[in-house]
Amino acid sequence: MSDERIITVPLRITRITPRTKRANRAISEIRSHVAQHMKAEQSQIWIDTAVNEVIWERGIQKPPRKITVRAIKLDDGLVEVSLPVEQE
Repeated sequence: MSDERIITVPLRITRITPRTKRANRAISEIRSHVAQHMKAEQSQIWIDTAVNEVIWERGIQKPPRKITVRAIKLDDGLVEVSLPVEQE
C-alpha cells in the first residue's frame, strides 16, 4: 500500500543563502521537507526532473518562494516527488 500526499514546500529559507547557491538549496529543502512529512530518510527520496526544471526555470539566483509537489511513498520506503496532476 502506498501513501500519497500533496505537499506545499516553503522555500523562503533559500533567500538567506548566497545568490549562486539558491537553486541547489531549494532542492535540498524540498528533500528535507518531504523526508520529514513522509517519515523517510533523505537518501530514499527521488525528485522528478520536472520539479528540478521548475526550480531552475528562472536560474540559480531566483528559485520560486514555494512549490507544491506530490509525494508518493512506495512499499519499499522510496519516496517519489513529482509535480501534482492538475484536475480539469
